[in-house]
Amino acid sequence: MTKWHAYGRCKNRLSKDIGKISSAKVQKKMTVHTVSVAKFLENKGLIDISLAISGLGLKNSKRWSNELGIKNFKLQGKGCLGEKMRRQILIEKKNSLKKKRNIIFIGTDLPDFCHMDLLNTLSKLKKNDLILGPSNDGGYWLIAFSERLLSANLYLPFINIKWGREDVLEQTIKNLSSIDLKYDFLHRKIDIDTIIDIEKRG
Repeated sequence: MTKWHAYGRCKNRLSKDIGKISSAKVQKKMTVHTVSVAKFLENKGLIDISLAISGLGLKNSKRWSNELGIKNFKLQGKGCLGEKMRRQILIEKKNSLKKKRNIIFIGTDLPDFCHMDLLNTLSKLKKNDLILGPSNDGGYWLIAFSERLLSANLYLPFINIKWGREDVLEQTIKNLSSIDLKYDFLHRKIDIDTIIDIEKRG
């Protein structure tokens, strides 16, 4: 899940601290880094990448995806983050009717994202239905669904969540408490949204 690094239209909170040009450059660099990590595993045949893009139309999204070396891309569409992720799940299920697959959503705000994060996710999905990577702002930098969970048409994690608040992760877990579901966590990471987030990384 990524957003085009347009001047004045990305990393708004960070741009207040370092300026619109610099914040757009930070967004671009983090996106390229995330893609490079994912491509490392794709080249080994462990995952398939699909870029979910916002901030660009279809033609420009295709051009950007090609520049990043990614064959598959989709537009995020309208709505809140939960609606956008749910839409990507439905598209993926429609395109893979005969093949059950896990789905992993990754944000592009993580300078320290590495291939071990994905390898750990894949490993944990063998024994769990849902994997969450907690972030410092109360949300999550990764959410992964097992094929078992997706086959049940379950979208509970996205219900009644007020995105951007400090209890997003907590509310997600609460949504899952009504069913028999196994879930696990990855290490906590710092999403880069403000200058303070950058300073926390030292």
